[in-house]
Amino acid sequence: MKTDLTDTTASKINKALVLGRRAIGTPAVGMVLTLVIVTDEENAYDALKAASDAAHEHPSRTLVVIKRVSRSPRDRTRSRLDAEVRLGADAGTGETIVLRLYGDVVDHAQSVVLPLLLPDAPVVVWWPVNAPLDPAKDPLGALAQRRVTDTYACEEPIRELAARSDAYAPGDTDLSWTRITPWRSMLAAALDQVDCKVQGVEVEGEEFNPSCELLAMWLADRLDVPVRRTVSGGPGLTAVRMDTDCGPVVLDRADGSLANLSIQGQPARAVALKRRETAELIAEELRRLDPDDTYASALRYGVDRLNESAKGDRVGEGDALAVTAPVGTVAKASAKDAAQEKTPVRKAAAK
Repeated sequence: MKTDLTDTTASKINKALVLGRRAIGTPAVGMVLTLVIVTDEENAYDALKAASDAAHEHPSRTLVVIKRVSRSPRDRTRSRLDAEVRLGADAGTGETIVLRLYGDVVDHAQSVVLPLLLPDAPVVVWWPVNAPLDPAKDPLGALAQRRVTDTYACEEPIRELAARSDAYAPGDTDLSWTRITPWRSMLAAALDQVDCKVQGVEVEGEEFNPSCELLAMWLADRLDVPVRRTVSGGPGLTAVRMDTDCGPVVLDRADGSLANLSIQGQPARAVALKRRETAELIAEELRRLDPDDTYASALRYGVDRLNESAKGDRVGEGDALAVTAPVGTVAKASAKDAAQEKTPVRKAAAK
């Protein structure tokens, strides 16, 4: 069921929801959260499709906030709210409300969203593109327990990642971090199979790819060893090589789908390590609503290096940036502990 409302209010939208639920006989129960998507018209379709797919695992009320900028000076001063209410088959397993804001109301989106939140349910805000530099201080971000951004979709990902580091608040996360969950789990599992000390690490991937940077920072932070970041043609992350006192441990994924894991003294084996779609990434982030301390620790570790990269230090083909542990770093955490922190649990995922 789909209802279009032109030049409406939040009160009328709520009434349309009640009438729609009565018409199709579906009460507003079983929804676990409210997902607020803040995007533009161009990216709204892809974001809503990803959210709808994720709703099969996390039934939710989805609010899509589209801020429309009028070209006419006269229209810019006239506030208007248009809404599209979708229920039943048109909304999948939850409820969907598409909000288009015009004029002065664009700067007060929180006043429109607040009356539409599910009572006593957590709120997650997701910016697929053009996220604020400080999500926690954004008026919409202040309503949420979790704030999801995607630095990969930015024009300058490393500069954006540096801003995320400076403005981090508990509850912040980024899909560039979510993309490396399988890599972190696989590397931790590989180290659990050997009784060796890691002496150095090399992370290979696309230039200016925030997932590569985050994986390098995570390894340096957790293992307390030097990490080299080298550049490849991609796609995305292509390899991680760990030098140990028992021989090398290498996880190599050249085609973006199937990886090869080789450990000294063991036969090489193929492991599935495919590049995931945005719907899978969002579904993973909705599984946990508590602060991600591992992500915060990795961000804090790389602040200085990221700031240097953001100022224009480019990494050429074959060059490397050395990442070394700061003086006074705590003793190295085991790979098993790193896996327990968060284990399998632009637009589409790093196309």
